[in-house]
Amino acid sequence: MTERMLRVEKPWRFKNFFFQWEWLLALIFILVHVINSFISPYYLNAGTFLNAPMNFLDKAFIVFPMMLVIILGNIDISVASIVAFSSVMMAVLFNAGLPMPLAIVAALVIGTICGGINGLLLVKFRELPAMIITLATMTIYRGIAYVILEDRASGGFPEWFSFFAWGYIGPVPFIVAAFAAAAIPFGILLHKTGFGRSVYGMGNNLLACKYSGVKTDRVLIIVGLLTGLMSAVCAIFLTSRMGSTRPNVAQGYELDVIAMVVLGGVSTSGGTGRIAGPLLAVFIIGFLNYGLGLMNVSAQMILIILGLLLVLSVLVMNLRVNKVA
Repeated sequence: MTERMLRVEKPWRFKNFFFQWEWLLALIFILVHVINSFISPYYLNAGTFLNAPMNFLDKAFIVFPMMLVIILGNIDISVASIVAFSSVMMAVLFNAGLPMPLAIVAALVIGTICGGINGLLLVKFRELPAMIITLATMTIYRGIAYVILEDRASGGFPEWFSFFAWGYIGPVPFIVAAFAAAAIPFGILLHKTGFGRSVYGMGNNLLACKYSGVKTDRVLIIVGLLTGLMSAVCAIFLTSRMGSTRPNVAQGYELDVIAMVVLGGVSTSGGTGRIAGPLLAVFIIGFLNYGLGLMNVSAQMILIILGLLLVLSVLVMNLRVNKVA
């Protein structure tokens, strides 16, 4: 009896390859740089491409777990509050006498716990949408930060702490190297592991995955833990960049991060998306903000432009999905 093997592979097609969402993002990325070069004759140099990301990459660390959250078909609007809570606790613990390295570890642990609580709540209260749960925890986490620090600022960190945001490894900023290092394991986790396949499967059909033996509760909790951990990492880089912290730091970060993920081609309905898209979107939005800043465009106008870009990307994605269907 001969053995037969079935292989499900799509044939390579020029149209399918070059009409992917990431190619459109690459064109937008180039267009942003072309426009910025007209705004400032000093824009196109190596220093700009290395140094400008130091001003926006702190929030980009949250893009990696947020991508997992949205592929699952969920949303997490508590990440900015976790950033604030972790940052405030790190500062308070340091000023209470804890060595700075231990205060950093404490911030990572606190952020991870906050994300784990979100995951547990999603598991225990499945009838509640993720937005409602994270809306509640968003209020709680930032509220605790305000109770601890009120409206005061806290800082006085050692000089070496600024290295996280402003330091260099050779010619490369440390934050850029750290971001690249974080992208590799998240890319492997999403695209090369059973956990990543479970995330995609749950985003497409949660019930089918559950009855197929996928440990859906564990996946939700792990994604929550990763989200909290990377929010705390963001808190460390943000606090290092500012040199101090307040309970109101990182306001609006959750919307920026969601915009980066959605612009990167991750469907809000779940089950679709690749890491390359959000990575490109991080730098598109970051350098777009940088160019608009060179033009002295107001913060309100920047929000409007980013909102229009996000709406346009969602519309184009929906047209592509409907055309395929």
